[in-house]
Amino acid sequence: MARKTSPLRDSATQRGYGHAWRKARAAYLRAHPLCVECHRFGRTTAAAVVDHRVPHQGNRVLFWDSCNWQALCKHCHDSHKQRAEKSGAQLGCDLNGLPLDARHHWR
Repeated sequence: MARKTSPLRDSATQRGYGHAWRKARAAYLRAHPLCVECHRFGRTTAAAVVDHRVPHQGNRVLFWDSCNWQALCKHCHDSHKQRAEKSGAQLGCDLNGLPLDARHHWR
């Protein structure tokens, strides 16, 4: 069953997330099974999403650059990462309690 798409947004396949991406994603998650964000906070969580560290915004070279990929759990991807991308800031704190965003007033 095909997913509905917004009239303002191309389908996942049109955006590059077709069969080749699904194969690359599965291989990456086999090699990187844990969420890097959770690990940074001392938690061990299985990764479910291959995220682009730098949003590719349609750039095919950046899209396929595996150095730009990171393994995230669904929670980190759907909450922290997307909120940070929309705001332009890094959210959260490191293990020492310092804000990740270098622009934060506590830095």
